[in-house]
Amino acid sequence: MTTLFQQVQIVLENRIIQGNVLVQDGIITHISADGEAAVPAHAGWTVVDGQGGWLLPGFIDIHVHGGFGADFMDADAGSYDAITRFHSSHGTTGMLATTVTASKEAIEQVLAAAHSYCSGNMPYAALLGVHLEGPFISEKWPGAQNPAFIAEPNLEWLQQWISAYPGLIRMLTLAPEKKGALELISWLNEHGIAAAAGHTDANYEEIARAADAGLTHAVHTFNAMRGLHHREPGTAGAVLTDDRIYAEIIADGEHVHPAAVRLLASSKPADKLILITDAISAAGMPDGEYELGGLPVTLKDGAARLSGSGNLAGSSLTMMGAFRFMLDHTELTVPDVSRLASGNPAKRLGLFHTTGSIAAGKRADLVLADTNFEVLGTWVGGSRVYERDGQRE
Repeated sequence: MTTLFQQVQIVLENRIIQGNVLVQDGIITHISADGEAAVPAHAGWTVVDGQGGWLLPGFIDIHVHGGFGADFMDADAGSYDAITRFHSSHGTTGMLATTVTASKEAIEQVLAAAHSYCSGNMPYAALLGVHLEGPFISEKWPGAQNPAFIAEPNLEWLQQWISAYPGLIRMLTLAPEKKGALELISWLNEHGIAAAAGHTDANYEEIARAADAGLTHAVHTFNAMRGLHHREPGTAGAVLTDDRIYAEIIADGEHVHPAAVRLLASSKPADKLILITDAISAAGMPDGEYELGGLPVTLKDGAARLSGSGNLAGSSLTMMGAFRFMLDHTELTVPDVSRLASGNPAKRLGLFHTTGSIAAGKRADLVLADTNFEVLGTWVGGSRVYERDGQRE
């Protein structure tokens, strides 16, 4: 199958060109700027007229719990279809199925379901693996995680899981200050699993020791972690200043003030900041009552909160929504924000050689948006998985 994208603003790694992109058998084979020798369309090709809109590399969401009424904890292929279909309509082409702090049995059900789903024909955004958020987190910072299932770091569980599902677990969020955490972090690092700090009361020195042991990531920076103080920089201060650590950010205006988003963006190296959604089942749904990890959640005016405590409970954010927020509230350029949504998460997962940017030889994971960054179409491996009504070919 061959697809030719014409009249698009192509977002490359460090610049934007107006031109055309040719995709053959799921691979980007040719990129030409207007004024250069373009590939003429042939009979039988699909021609997509971008009408001056944006062609972006597909978004990769490494921290997402659900969407459109479904949760990855459902451990059900139908739910996984609903989640990946919804997020593909907002530009996501790959994601990590993210768990919550739950029982060992419930986590194992997700691993089994995700392994089965990844092994089949994924019709929408691709599952790229699993992100275990918990259960080895701090009792002091549960956020919207269920405190009943918080556990001490358990290497035996991880050994069982990677033996049963090799390569499936890509990231694990834990509190690095807990007993046994440093040993687990070192083991994760040795086995190619990203160790992430989150839901943690670790001080600055504890995060530094964890980074020495192999910690390389921080989830939803500023949220559910010890904050920044000028005499004790805390978890947040360590994440801001340690260039070994990737930092996630939920850019929705609810979780983090725009000024703090700008502070993080100016503090981290350009390749160490990553946009995520932390979206839950309520994403894409009307205001009402939902659930996260067995806890009741109320969605009102787009903000999801635990019905009892009022703690923020994930989000209803989409990756394109986060993309627009960064353009509106920071000085970052379109290529800059594209790296946060696509290139950097691809690098985080070791996939940048195949996806995460628009380049000849890479898989055609692409998003076409209009000039206002509203998604018109999404392609995974060259196959169209979302088309907005009225989009012309």
